[in-house]
Amino acid sequence: MRKLLITGIAGGQGRLLTRRLLGRWDVLGVDREPWSSAPESVRVHTLDLRKTRFEDIFRTERPDAVVHMAFVRHFRADPATRHQVNVAGTKSVLENCARYGVEQLVVFSSHYVYGALPDNPRYVDEDHPLNASRTFPEIRDLCEVEGLVSTFLWRYPDVATSILRPVNVLGHYTHSAIGSYFKMPVLPTVAGFDPMMQFLHEEDVALAIERTLERRLRGVYNVAGPGVVPLSAALRAIGRSAVPIPEPFAHRVVEQAFRLGAVEFPPAAVDFLKYPCTVDDARFREATDFQPEHPLGEIFESVRR
Repeated sequence: MRKLLITGIAGGQGRLLTRRLLGRWDVLGVDREPWSSAPESVRVHTLDLRKTRFEDIFRTERPDAVVHMAFVRHFRADPATRHQVNVAGTKSVLENCARYGVEQLVVFSSHYVYGALPDNPRYVDEDHPLNASRTFPEIRDLCEVEGLVSTFLWRYPDVATSILRPVNVLGHYTHSAIGSYFKMPVLPTVAGFDPMMQFLHEEDVALAIERTLERRLRGVYNVAGPGVVPLSAALRAIGRSAVPIPEPFAHRVVEQAFRLGAVEFPPAAVDFLKYPCTVDDARFREATDFQPEHPLGEIFESVRR
C-alpha cells in the first residue's frame, strides 16, 4: 500500500479521513494533540510541525502522499500563535515534501478565503481573488498559506499538489465556526439580510479528499455540498431561533458577545451573515465525478443531534 501522512490527524476531520482510508493506505499522522484511541495500525506522532523532529518522520517513513490539515481554525487562539502554527507549519510541510520526494500533497483550505462581499458573483470560481484578508483579518493567515502552496505547486511540477476549498462543513465530529454558530440556543442574524449558503457533511469532505488522492489532482478546487439555501431556511431546519440585529449595531453586539465568550466567531464573520459566498464546484466534480452522499436534511440533522 502507498503511505499517507496526515497532519492534524487527531482532529475530527483527520480521524474521519483516517478511518475512511484504512486498508487502502498505510496511514500515519502528526498532531500537536494525542489520539489515544487511534487504530492499532495507525502510527500517530504527537509533535509540532515546526520542530526538527517533524523532518525525522519524513526521513524515516518516506510518505508517498501528504494531506495537510493541521491548522488552528478557532478564533480564540492567540493571533501570533495561530499565524505561526498555520504559516510556519505549512512552510515546514512544503520544505519536507520537496526534500523527501513526496508524490502528492493535498492542502485543506476553506471557501472563506474568498470573503463575503456585496459584489461577489452568484457563484465564485477558483480564479476569483482571495478577498478575505481585506475584511476578515482572523483568516488572513489562511490566505498566506494558499500563497505559499500556490508557489510550491508551480515550482515543483512533479508533485501533484492540490488545494481544496470546501464550503461550510457540518457534522458530529468536526468543529467549525459555522457549527459553533448553529449550536447556539439563540442565533444573532443581521436584520434585512438573508444570504444564500452552502453546506457539506464532514463525511463528504473525507470522500472529496479520497477522490483527490485517487485522481492525483493538481491545482485549486472548490468543493461544495448538495445545494444552496438561504440562512433562514438553514435555521429553521436545525430548529434554532434567530434574533435579528439592526445592521449598524450587529458588529458591535457580536464583538461584545465574542469578548464575553457568548459566541465563537469574531465580528468580521458577521459579513458571512449578510453577503453570499457561494462557490462554483464544477471543476472538482468534472475532475473526480464527486457527488455528495449526504443530502441537506442529513447535514442539518447532524447539527440537531
